[in-house]
Amino acid sequence: MSQGRNKIPQEKEGRTGHESLEGYLTAPLMDFNLEQEIQQLHEEEAWLRTGRNSKTLVKQPDFRIVLIALQKGGHLDEKSADARISIYTLAGHVKLQVPGQAVDLPEGHLLVLDRTLEHDLEALEDSAILLTISWPHAEETA
Repeated sequence: MSQGRNKIPQEKEGRTGHESLEGYLTAPLMDFNLEQEIQQLHEEEAWLRTGRNSKTLVKQPDFRIVLIALQKGGHLDEKSADARISIYTLAGHVKLQVPGQAVDLPEGHLLVLDRTLEHDLEALEDSAILLTISWPHAEETA
């Protein structure tokens, strides 16, 4: 369980994916044990049933951090976001496909993608990634 400061305890059984409890994801100071968070994702029904599970750790209007666990062969289908993103492989090994290029991301590797770059991801072995999403400020898009 994460050690976030000033957050509402997670009591919801059968949680699959993102939390949306008010105040849970926006504390001024949040501290996470990522190994414990990954273990928790592996124990939940979504992981057992679908081979993937995720949890939004931080949710601000312009910034998100999402922990995603995928079993070998699992996919995150093609996406494109009006945001800059980073993908850090915490455990395992994933491959990211962008137009015209495949990028290998073994454990410990970090990749940064610019806005609107289409991509999809495949787990080459049981893996956990940390996805960071940063939306542009209004003045940047004007």
